[in-house]
Formats: sequence, structure tokens, C-alpha cells
Amino acid sequence: MSTAAFPEGFVWGVSTSAFQIEGATSADGRGLSIWDTFSADRAEACDHYHRYRDDVRLMKDLGMAAYRFSVSWPRIFPDGAGKLNEAGLDFYDRLLDALLEAGVTPYATLYHWDLPQALENAGGWPERDTARHFADYAAVVARRLGDRVDTWFTLNEPWVAAFLGYGSGIHAPGRKSPAEAFRAAHHLLLAHGLGTQALRAAGAAKVGGVLNLSPVLTPGQVGDPGRPLSEEDAEAVTRIDALANRQFLDPMLRGAYPAELLPIVERTAGLGHVHDGDLETIAQPVDLLGVNYYTPLVVQAQPSEPADPAYPGSEGVLFCAVPTAVTAMGWPIVPGCLQLVLRRLAAEFPGVDLMVTENGADFVDVVTGDGIHDVERISFIEEHLRAVRAAVQEGVPVRGYLVWTLLDNLEWADGYQRKFGLVHVDFATQRRRLKDSALWYRDVVRRNGLLDVPPKRPTLETVAARARVSRATVSRVVNGESSVRPEVRETVLRAIKELGYVPNAAARSLVTRSTNAVALVLSVPRQGGDRLTAAVVQYVTSVLEGAGKQITLMLADTAESHRRIVQHVEARLADGVVLLPPDRGDTLAERLSRTGVPVVLLGKPAIASLVPYVDVDNAGGAEAATEHLLAGGRRRVGMVCGPLELVAMQDRLAGHRAALRRAGRQPLLAPAELTRGSGAAATRQLLGDEPALDAVFAATDELALGALQAAREAGRRVPEDLAVVGFGDVDAASAVVPGLTTVRVPVADQALALARLLLSRLEGRHTESVVLPTRLVVRESS
Repeated sequence: MSTAAFPEGFVWGVSTSAFQIEGATSADGRGLSIWDTFSADRAEACDHYHRYRDDVRLMKDLGMAAYRFSVSWPRIFPDGAGKLNEAGLDFYDRLLDALLEAGVTPYATLYHWDLPQALENAGGWPERDTARHFADYAAVVARRLGDRVDTWFTLNEPWVAAFLGYGSGIHAPGRKSPAEAFRAAHHLLLAHGLGTQALRAAGAAKVGGVLNLSPVLTPGQVGDPGRPLSEEDAEAVTRIDALANRQFLDPMLRGAYPAELLPIVERTAGLGHVHDGDLETIAQPVDLLGVNYYTPLVVQAQPSEPADPAYPGSEGVLFCAVPTAVTAMGWPIVPGCLQLVLRRLAAEFPGVDLMVTENGADFVDVVTGDGIHDVERISFIEEHLRAVRAAVQEGVPVRGYLVWTLLDNLEWADGYQRKFGLVHVDFATQRRRLKDSALWYRDVVRRNGLLDVPPKRPTLETVAARARVSRATVSRVVNGESSVRPEVRETVLRAIKELGYVPNAAARSLVTRSTNAVALVLSVPRQGGDRLTAAVVQYVTSVLEGAGKQITLMLADTAESHRRIVQHVEARLADGVVLLPPDRGDTLAERLSRTGVPVVLLGKPAIASLVPYVDVDNAGGAEAATEHLLAGGRRRVGMVCGPLELVAMQDRLAGHRAALRRAGRQPLLAPAELTRGSGAAATRQLLGDEPALDAVFAATDELALGALQAAREAGRRVPEDLAVVGFGDVDAASAVVPGLTTVRVPVADQALALARLLLSRLEGRHTESVVLPTRLVVRESS
């Protein structure tokens, strides 16, 4: 079979980072990093510090030509500056010697987010001195290791370090300040420039930086990148591109910030941190630009949309979900966008060599007796490599491709639950096991390319034909049923081994007749209204039809319709069911669960069930809303809540009470139904019972809109006399005066999660319920 070859000398390898794999966080004089403080109970990682020889041997066995690793700054300077820790440098001496002995070329990254805690205590990246300390650190490391490292990268993904670490606070050090995020971003860039100068002075042969880059598209452009945009959407795309991509590309490669960015920085953080000469320092010539690509950014203009904390200045822009296949982290899989990124870089920055320094995916891996068959990861990497090859054929100077990552590791704030590795790690024993993706990638490296036509994988039918048995018999053998005669089992297992068959959805299911049909069952009315139902119909249909399923829409509004639906499923006319149960309990979910057909629910059921569901963090959202009111100085906070037989209302009430309890306050409650008029009546009751009331948290936006009405009738000014917060972010929330502060419920994400949860069940995977985070959207009412 012919090969889709890459250029001679194309570099194949893997990437890792120090904090994610090394462990040994207190060994041999290493100091604390901000990630030790941020996630102190997760520090042992893969124990690479002690097992590096085994890991290098794995790379050699897999034929890796390159290994991109990062140096741990606190291992070299425990306090970030000052006294040098020679034992830290000794470790990297040993690592480099082992790599070179194995024939693996080292690529060293100096900063992969593990800032010494001592420097964070002194102000961290928002302070200019941190960049100077980085340059000193770079010089010391280069002098010691530079005789064996040909290519150096200064920083990894400064956007993440600045805006997730100092803007949204979901990464270390956990600060939440838009101004500090912009100052951190500038000083990270300055560190790149000063570090590049220090590396050159120490004799470094090649120097570059690594950026996470994503094309910014509207939903319509995901499938059609050339699609023309409205003026509003074009402005939204340009602004987010400036915040996410050009904020780092332009200073590094052009010596200037994008014009669209400067007004945002000035009104958020001022420009006093940008000194004369900084941009000239930042724009040091680079030999190689590392490109980390995982997924696109999908946006559209939406007036009144508040800024996303990770993108200060993104007011009026909605970050969209798209109905496409996703990784286990929920990141859309769009391989063609990697080609867009590479093509753009070649066009805008000619003469700069590129390397894909990170590309990979988190999927749920199942360890079996005969291996770890991660076919999804193989497909992900293969599709992205085809995008890289297409870019190379267009003349884009891509010099290599490094998979993220070698080992399952400590995935930052997500801990050990994420699995990006080609090699499985049992963290209890530190045992390494090659996944199928590692063996597949080894073959790609050996042939320096992909097969022109991917080999056709054997199917359930292929195995059945080889063993001369039925599909149902193969399915029963795969699932370990004892009813299969031993001699038949042996024949089937031999056929499976000879064909290299990986059990798939058909094999894991004991349903012998597959319809490829899914029942989408709608019950009315639903709390949350038409918007959520419409999103479920749109996205569930799109994703499941994209997976080859036919959708049967069924309405469950009477006892007779319930009977018909159960009969339909019992007759195996559907492979699975997506159920939107009514607000108030019924027995349909329980009856469907007894049919043996996979069922998923929208919303947490009132009684614990084995049926997995998708819901939002109602309690957490209510806590955030109540804490926001308390932080604003509100002394008497009432809650309009109900109906309390609804599980969502119970959870929101629990979250509200938890926040009040921590603040030493007593709850003030008024019951309500799900109407605006009921919200107004409940608010009037609260104002009558508690004249000093200065805030209302309403369990839904409809109730909150009623609260605004009651406040006007009582002559209370909002928010001066009475702050109001809702829950749900309905369309009217941004249109009322004053705009309603509310808890955003990710409607599209719920719908997408439902579809993915059902697909996982149909494929026989272990599934758990999904609870999605909410976000407080602050508007004028509070």
C-alpha cells in the first residue's frame, strides 16, 4: 500500500512538561512552584524524575527522533533567583545524556507554567522583575546544558499562563484580575525577548517560542472557512483573534501590538507597564515557532454579552458550541483548522520555520487484557497529520510534528482524570503500558508518512464470517456470556486475534438487531422553556445524525403516549433514548430503563437512578449568585424560590443557603411558581416582611423579572436600593432595564453533552452523569 510521505528530515517526536510528569517535588533541593501551591495533593505525577531512563527507553523503542521537555525553574532556582541548586541541573544532565545515547534529539522549553512560588509571592508575572529573573535563569541553564541542546524554546503558551492564571483564575496562581492578566502577558513576552538574548549570548544555536494558536471562526465558518461575515461578526472575529492570537504573534514577530488590542489594554490595565524599547526587545529574531493546536475558537456577535473572564475585552461576543465530534474534554475536533493555522502563519510571517509542538487529545481509555485500544486517538492524530501534510504540500515550512503527549500525566487543574498519552500510566504502581496509538505512531515514524488509504478495520461481520458463526454469537463471546459453547468461543477468539479486531459498539451490545434509530422523547412543559428544548432538538439531532443515527421524535404528554413510547422501545425499534422528562416527576424514565435499551436524561431525577443524566451545577450557580450579592455589601438577601418539588429548585435553594451560612446570615424565603407574576408577588411578600431587604436572588429569570416589576411598584431603585439576580440567562435578561444579572446556563452544551452521553452508552463505554458548570453574568441589576 502506498504511503503519503512527509519530506525527508521531517522531525517526529513527543512533548511533555516538567510539572506534569516529573514528580519529586521536594527532592534534591527543588523549591515550590505555583502549581505545587495550587494543587498540592497531586504532585507525584509520573515520577519521571526517578524513572526517566525507562521513559527514554520507551521513546527509543517507538522510534522518536525528538523529545520536547521543559526545565523546572524551581528545580534550578528554588527561590526563583539567587542561590543556584546544582542538583537540579544534575538531573537534566542525566536526562540529556540518556536521550543522546538513545539517539533522541532534545528540544528544551524553559518555562511551562511552573513559576517559582517565591516569585509569585513577590508579585508574579504582573511584575516586571519576573521577566528579568527569567533571563538570568535562562542564561544559567543554557551555559550548563547548551552543549547538548540544539533548539531552545523560551515560553510555552503565554496566553494560558497570563489569562487562565491571572484573568479567569482556573490555573495557577488563581488570580482573577483582567488588569493583571494583561500586565502578565506583556511581561511574559518581555521574558521571551530577554530570554532569547540570554540564550544567544550563551551560544544557543536555535531559539524560538511556543504559542497556542486557534483560528477564530463563526459557527457557519467551521464547515465553510471562506463564508462571508456580517460587519458585526467580522468585528467579533477580529477582536477575539487579537486577544487570543495576535497579542503574542505580532509583538514576537512584528515588534508591535495589534491596533485593535491597545484600546482594550489601555482601558483595562493602562499602558504604563509597556516601556520604551520593550517591543524591540520582544521581537528578537527566532529560528523556529512552535505551534500548539487543539481546537478552533468559535464566536459570533451578540449584543449585551458580558466579557468572558479569560478574554477581557470580549464584551458583545458569544463563544459558541458547535455540533461536531469532540474529545473527552469537550473540545471540538476540527483537523482542517490546523491547516488553516499553518497556512496563515506562512502567509503572514514568511521566512519563519514552523513546528507543530503539541497536538493530541483526551479520550476515555479502557484497559483490557489484550491492550488499550484507543482508536479515537489514532483517528484524531491521523486526521491532524493529514492536515499537516496538506499544508506542507502547499509550501508551508513545517519542520516537524510532536504529539502531546508521551505519558498520561497530571493535566493541571483537571488532575489525573485526563488521558492524553500514547502510553498509559497506572498512577498507583507507575506501570507504563503502550496504547495502540503508540504502536500506530511508531509505524508512522518508521515509514515517514501515513498510508495513502487507511487500512479498513475488521468489523463484527468480518469476524463472524471468519469464524462461521452469527454476529450475535461474536457479540456474546466479546461480552463474556457463558451460554457460548467452549469450542465455539475458541473459534471466535482465534478469528478475533487473526484479524486484529477491536470490539466496537456493535460487539459490545447484546441487541442482535440494530436499527440505527434513536428516540428523542420530549415531555412538556419544561422548566427553562422553549430555548432548551429547541437546542436539544437541534444539537442532538445534528450530532446523532452525524454519527449515522436516525432520529424519531416522540411526544410524551399523556398516559397513552407513554405506553406507546415504552412499546416502541421494548420492540427494539430504537437503539437508544434521549429523554426530556417533565418538570414534575413521572415514571416514564424508570419504565424505559427497564427495557435494557440505553437511556439518557436531561436533568437530575428526583430519585437516584442508574440512568445517567446531564444537568447544570444548580447549587454552585446559586452559591456564586449569593456570594456576589454578599460581596457587594448587601446585608439582607431574600430568595424567591419554587416550586420546591423541582429538583433544580431544591439544589438552587441548597446553594443559596450554603453561601448564607458561610457568611453567618439567615435565609429569607418566599415561595413562588414559575411565572413572572408569581415572582412579583413573592418579592412583594419579602419587601413587606423585611423592610430592610436590599437584595433578591430569584431561582429563575422569569421570577427575577417579576422581582424587578415589584421593585418598581414599591418605588425601590435597582440596584441602588435593591439588587436583583436571576438564574437561566433567558433572552429577556439582557434586554430589560436595568440589565439582569443572572447565572448563565450553558444550553447548547447541555444538548451536546446529551448526544455524546448517549453515543458513549451505545458504544458500550462506562458512562457517568454529566454536571456542567454555570457562570455568573453580571449586569446592571446588581
